[in-house]
Amino acid sequence: MHSILKAYIPIANMITQTFGKSCEVAIHDLTQPESSVVYVANGTVTGRKEGQSFNHLVSQVLLSKKFKDDCTVNYTFETEDGKKIKSSSALIRDLKGEVVGMLCINFDLSISYLIQEELASFLPQTGSEALAAEDEEALGHDVLSIVDELIDNIIGIKEVGNLKRKDNLDIIRFMDEKGIFLVKGAVDKVAANMGLSKVTIYSYLDEVRGKK
Repeated sequence: MHSILKAYIPIANMITQTFGKSCEVAIHDLTQPESSVVYVANGTVTGRKEGQSFNHLVSQVLLSKKFKDDCTVNYTFETEDGKKIKSSSALIRDLKGEVVGMLCINFDLSISYLIQEELASFLPQTGSEALAAEDEEALGHDVLSIVDELIDNIIGIKEVGNLKRKDNLDIIRFMDEKGIFLVKGAVDKVAANMGLSKVTIYSYLDEVRGKK
């Protein structure tokens, strides 16, 4: 765990103890993307465990229209067991201003929806819409630099010139699952870092997406 992130553990515990059993807080170390989860307070909400990777960083945090001041608040997603979760995520930077981590608050809305159903005759009908990830034509320089750092950290110190085809596919699959290629220019960056052509990257993407 990055040394700076250790200071956020008491904050994570404080938040869950304040908001109760429906609240979960996860701390991510983005310098190790493949096992970014380094601490979880009350992981029963989403089943988050240490050693797992991030899920929504690119698609619902960085690419959200509401991403501002290093955070996106109140986006929603659904867990595999059907829980509707309201989430807020904030990036954590080191003293040089580089992104090293992320703190995520996940709140189970199940009880809230039950209460709303009970009071439906007294409340106006409102929809709860998950924020759509927008791959806008012009992303801020800050977002692009964060994604560049993620790509660098995913590839890490691997000797890319000596990687086997399967290893390359595993890297591309992981990046695709994490939404890296939703960002304009990501293919060029990955191709350059891995010493491969853009055509090869697109070919690998087709393969991991089951198009071949």
